[in-house]
Amino acid sequence: MEKQKNGLGRRKEAVTRVFLSKGEGKITVNDKDYKVYFPLVYLQNQVEAPLKAIEALDKFDVIINATGGGVKGQAEAAKLGIARALLEVNAEYRPTLKAAGFLTRDPRGVERKKPGRKKARRSYQFSKR
Repeated sequence: MEKQKNGLGRRKEAVTRVFLSKGEGKITVNDKDYKVYFPLVYLQNQVEAPLKAIEALDKFDVIINATGGGVKGQAEAAKLGIARALLEVNAEYRPTLKAAGFLTRDPRGVERKKPGRKKARRSYQFSKR
C-alpha cells in the first residue's frame, strides 16, 4: 500500500470521510483521539468493529472527518467508511466484512412532519367535549 486509501460513510444526517494508511492503530476523529470524541464504549466498539473483524486493529492508522448528525450517526457512518476503505486496501476482506454487515448502508432517516400533526406521527390530544 503506497498511499492512503479513503472511504465515505453515511448514516442519518452524518457524513464521514475516512483515510486509511499503514500504521500502528491510531484512530483520530476531527483531530481528536476517537476515545475522546466518542466517550461511550459502545460507540468506540462501532468504530473499531471493521478492523477487529479482519484482525487488523494495530495495522492501520485511521483519520476520520465527521460532519452532521449526532455522535451515534457519526460512529455508524465511520464504521461504513472504514469498511469501504479496507476494501480498497485488499478486496479479499470483502466476504468477512459483508458477512458481518459492515458494507450495508443503513437507509433509515427521520420521517417528515405531516400537516395537522404535532410531529411525524404524534397527534394533538383528543378531546371529546
